[in-house]
Amino acid sequence: MARWQSLAALAAAAAAVLSGLLYRRKCARLTARVRELEDSLADAAEKAAAERRGRVRAQQSLRKALSEQEAAPNKEKPAKAASSYPMAPIGTVQSCFSTRNGTPRQPLVVPLARATVVLNPARVPAEALEGLASYSHCWILYVFHLNTDLDKMWKDPARSKLKAKVRVPRLKGGKMGVLATRSPHRPNPIGLSVAKVEAVDGHAVLLSGVDLVDGTPVLDIKPYLPYSDSVKGAAIPNWLEVDGALAVESIHFSERFISSLSDCWVHVQKQTLYASADEFQDLIKEVLSWDIRSLSQRIRPHQVTLEHETDNYASKSDKDYRKKEDCEATDSCSVVAYHLHLEGIDVSYKIDENSNIVVDNATLLHSAANQNRCCYLTWRDKLSTP
Repeated sequence: MARWQSLAALAAAAAAVLSGLLYRRKCARLTARVRELEDSLADAAEKAAAERRGRVRAQQSLRKALSEQEAAPNKEKPAKAASSYPMAPIGTVQSCFSTRNGTPRQPLVVPLARATVVLNPARVPAEALEGLASYSHCWILYVFHLNTDLDKMWKDPARSKLKAKVRVPRLKGGKMGVLATRSPHRPNPIGLSVAKVEAVDGHAVLLSGVDLVDGTPVLDIKPYLPYSDSVKGAAIPNWLEVDGALAVESIHFSERFISSLSDCWVHVQKQTLYASADEFQDLIKEVLSWDIRSLSQRIRPHQVTLEHETDNYASKSDKDYRKKEDCEATDSCSVVAYHLHLEGIDVSYKIDENSNIVVDNATLLHSAANQNRCCYLTWRDKLSTP
């Protein structure tokens, strides 16, 4: 028994010696590793310090060179390179407004004005719109793509001859600095509009209350935040506080218009953003509730260029984006018919000197044959009300 106890004691002592040896070896390896890391950290710190000293010397040299350049006024200074920020649209607007004529001057003025923003799937995935439907309104940043001087402005800015002042409708011909107005003719033709978010589906957003013309390139979409985007007590100039300055007195729809609209509706009902001809008529009433004529037309309403309407009236693309009017009287030219293009329909109306409007006729535009558009049927299931 004593022998076995002696052997057990020897085994325990050997195990203790072996364990201590292994522990010392492990400590030695860890110590060596720590030294390596410390040396590596010291090298990195030295490199960072050297780079910092190099940057400081470079900045000092640059400041010295700039000081010497400013001290020598007779020497030609190198031209400063112009900064540019190229941007590509993320989507396009499919609007009820076929042309600029009739498109509201401000957003939310015409609540029934609808448009679909269709994003480019190659640039923006559908997931980018996730959560937007939870907001009631959003901001749309876009390009005034129908400005006639865009090519000159972008290709040769020095020759664009930007007008510093523009005529303001509410000032009846008076001018104001362009940056103090919402004019589309700006140093950079970028527009900003708020709109109501009606529905979101895939790469498309249905909006209402828009002031966007069909085909508008969209640069960005941002949610509207009432707590930061609405400024309590914000001030505006006195000339903007005139209520009803452009409001019309009355709007009446003739029997001829009611009949012709029914005929047109058969052709456009599958591609329009409106549920019925009656709702479309409500849109016309909202659009025409403000005098959409230009200042010159309001001042001299009967001094217009004669244009005889023909069947291919709508195919004149060079005139599609300005107000069209024609004299319906044969000699006296006493009645002027103005034209409004909405949802592929040419709506003609007359307005007298007391701002009473009669909507007279509706004809189908050739562009109404375009079927590649989101329509009411696309959104019907997502809309809370029909």
